[in-house]
Amino acid sequence: MHVSHLSLADFRSYARVEVPLDPGVTAFVGPNGQGKTNLVEAIGYLATLGSHRVASDAPLVRMGADRAIIRAAVVQGERQQLVELELNPGRANRARINRSSQVRPRDVLGIVRTVLFAPEDLALVKGDPGERRRFLDELITARSPRMAGVRSDYDRVLKQRNTLLKTAALARRHGGRQMDLSTLDVWDQHLARAGAELLAQRLDLIATLRPLADKAYEQLAPGGGPLGLEYRGSAGEAMAAASNREELYGVLLAALGEARKSEIERGVTLVGPHRDDLLLKLGQLPAKGYASHGESWSYALALRLASYELLRAEGNEPVLVLDDVFAELDARRRERLAELVAPGEQVLVTAAVDDDVPGVLVGARYAVSDGAVEKVDR
Repeated sequence: MHVSHLSLADFRSYARVEVPLDPGVTAFVGPNGQGKTNLVEAIGYLATLGSHRVASDAPLVRMGADRAIIRAAVVQGERQQLVELELNPGRANRARINRSSQVRPRDVLGIVRTVLFAPEDLALVKGDPGERRRFLDELITARSPRMAGVRSDYDRVLKQRNTLLKTAALARRHGGRQMDLSTLDVWDQHLARAGAELLAQRLDLIATLRPLADKAYEQLAPGGGPLGLEYRGSAGEAMAAASNREELYGVLLAALGEARKSEIERGVTLVGPHRDDLLLKLGQLPAKGYASHGESWSYALALRLASYELLRAEGNEPVLVLDDVFAELDARRRERLAELVAPGEQVLVTAAVDDDVPGVLVGARYAVSDGAVEKVDR
């Protein structure tokens, strides 16, 4: 799979830009702050319905504009599709496939698949659990786009349940009358059902990813492993014995019942996938807090390479995006990473200067400056 054309209107710094793309390597080169990352960010948004740089859509719309358009022609084998997203901060986003059919934004998931390497990836190792949960859930959705609906259902139920718990907690603190919390039983069931589906997918993903991440780390840092990926669930040790979705549902439901008193006191849901973490170990020690800067980089890169190998093995090779990564790496890691990604069907690279693009990544070059994207003859 590859993107053959990218069109943006009022996205980030671009009033309008048209960028034809070919398979193989394409590098966008120019000083920082000129719009290189904006181009690959747009492609990533089509793949995940989110940005790797910001949490909301508002910063993605050019100042003074009401909306932004991302449009891409996508080639998979003999098939070509045109996918379009209209970003409307404060209102519902809109989507189209092949211009004529208007669909829900999440229906475009799976048309474009990407694996993104970026400086922000260090947060996978050094950051909060939310970064690692996001990594898992975006990869789950790339494997199975229907999981976008499950994630949306879970978030909706969680919000409703938290609202009820917060209201109950406030009533208790201010001496109000006791609330009828019988509806919590219903919300518990809904949360456990969607949560069990999400948990099952996460656990399956981690089991599949472990050997791939180990192999990738050995390729990047020979002799530096082994890695350990362990899921830490808020539902406790009983989760490890669950072998299917129904058993996970039962474990979550029981854990919610046990936590109810504490949840009512604190006014928040304390059990579920939104409270879980992926523990990353290097040897016998947690990577967070013990791994060096170079080891942390290698770990994060190994997780991305493992993601790429997993998606490629499942039949639809993703676009590889390397956003200003090589400048962050020492010479050895830079060359090893370049060698590993060079055979990809489509590899998009951003760099401040030509020297930051390893020589093995031979392909098209675009100069990006002051909102202009111009192909450079080589």
